[in-house]
Amino acid sequence: MSGAHGAVRDQRAIDGGIGSRYWIVLIVALVACVWFGTLDARHLRPTDEGRYAEIAREMAVSGDWVTIRYHDLKYFEKPPFHLWVTALVYHAFGVGEWQARLWVAVSGALGMLLTMLAARRWYGPGVGLLSGLVLLAAPNWNFGAHFNSLDMGLSGALAAVLAATLIAQHPQTDATARRRWMWFAWGAIGVAVLTKGPIGIVVPGLALVVYSLWARDLQIWRRLHIASGMLLMLAITVPWFWLIARRNPEFLHFFFVHEHFQRYTSSVHQRGAPIWYFVPHLLGGFAPWLGLWPGIVARVRDEARGEGLRPALLLAAWASSIFVFFSLSGSKLPGYILPMMPALAVLGALALDRVSARAWSRQLTGALIVCVGLALASPWVARLGSATTPNALYRDYAPWVTAASLTALLGVLLARQILARGRPRASIAAYALAMFCAATLALVGHETIGRSDSGVDLVAPIRAVLRPEMPIYGVRMLDHTLPFYLGRTLIMVEAPDELAFGTQREPHKWLPTMAAFRDRWLAGPRALAVMSHGVFESLRREGLPMVTIAEDPRRVVVANFEARRP
Repeated sequence: MSGAHGAVRDQRAIDGGIGSRYWIVLIVALVACVWFGTLDARHLRPTDEGRYAEIAREMAVSGDWVTIRYHDLKYFEKPPFHLWVTALVYHAFGVGEWQARLWVAVSGALGMLLTMLAARRWYGPGVGLLSGLVLLAAPNWNFGAHFNSLDMGLSGALAAVLAATLIAQHPQTDATARRRWMWFAWGAIGVAVLTKGPIGIVVPGLALVVYSLWARDLQIWRRLHIASGMLLMLAITVPWFWLIARRNPEFLHFFFVHEHFQRYTSSVHQRGAPIWYFVPHLLGGFAPWLGLWPGIVARVRDEARGEGLRPALLLAAWASSIFVFFSLSGSKLPGYILPMMPALAVLGALALDRVSARAWSRQLTGALIVCVGLALASPWVARLGSATTPNALYRDYAPWVTAASLTALLGVLLARQILARGRPRASIAAYALAMFCAATLALVGHETIGRSDSGVDLVAPIRAVLRPEMPIYGVRMLDHTLPFYLGRTLIMVEAPDELAFGTQREPHKWLPTMAAFRDRWLAGPRALAVMSHGVFESLRREGLPMVTIAEDPRRVVVANFEARRP
């Protein structure tokens, strides 16, 4: 399909199915407005969103771009690239939610565009456009690009690695262009390593090993420009690793052994889960396209019989190796499998490229049944609730879930109408855009629950009594979001949580016992403290003087002095 005949056929499919170039540009512009325009529609959620937003804020304030700190304590769990970019955004545009999420949104958009470019190079413009639609409608990719964590930054960099490698290995790519594209891939590996550590090189390396064994294609290793590419990657990564290790000799063991080797091989981080943990996450994250699995398998099987580089096999090796690798890990979180989504998007596009009108109609019928079920079940959300998330918040969120379900349902009905008019590509586009809008509604509406988790409603009463010289204690609680909104760090008390490493290295910056906190609270300067309701009740029963400043379902903020509040 990479020849002229295939390209002409695909272009006709695009023009006749999805619409004119004018409408494509208009749709892209509208999607971009929604993609970037909703970045500040929600307040930051604990833990990742608040943590990385706050670390970047502290970096921007301190001017120390080498030694990463969280609550003014050494924090060596992750590399700095995501934090660097976010700190630069703060310098340019100020501190806020959309600024904290900007890099993940850019990473998701760039990953999508590069994936489309690689698909277009191998299979023509039709498949390239379909790849973008599949990825846009995949909830995992949409959510990841609007949630401030390192997973999307890593996934965007790895999407660049995969796309550049595919373009470089195309048979019509000349030697000069191949070298440049492979250098681009190696540079993206460097960014991936600086985003989340060694996994940035482990994932593409493992995928290539699996592909070369599966396809019995060892020739690809001769075309990767490994020597010059490694030099480029090392030039990007080594300076920071060298500087931080020079300033902090304890960094290398903690980062490489504790944070990566032990994280993968043991449950030391208490994030263990069964081996099938990622199965429901994959099904949910790729839900709109689950009906394409037979077509995906068929396309991969067909290419397995070919010669030379077989891109569908490389894509399948990429996705499957990521899934298996993290399924075997002793530490599991939903975002870990996000880097497999671009590969699945191209494979899904290949299945859509061959799908018949009858098969696509069956896909829409299945989606219609699911959407009707979701719409009917959405009121059930209003019955949920817990101690930290009261039922009232779920009742507020239920209409958003209903709206998202109805949007998806109407999109499926519209796609069926368009298909009935003999325009299957336009039907696919309508379906994908509806799924994207539905997922965006569900995400934006989650603010009804997430606002209280963020602690933003506590900021005004706290600032009414807070003075620059006042310390703020986190009593058996590491609050990941409130400090960001206050622009202040916490002094940990007794339970350092994930700051244990930092408190061990700088013990003078925390209070290791409740007795030390009581002494400081009673004899020290005016101060505030953040704690859970359970800790608050326990200390109050002990007679510790505390004046409540603000509270929400998750936390109580108290003072050791009588505060005048508005």
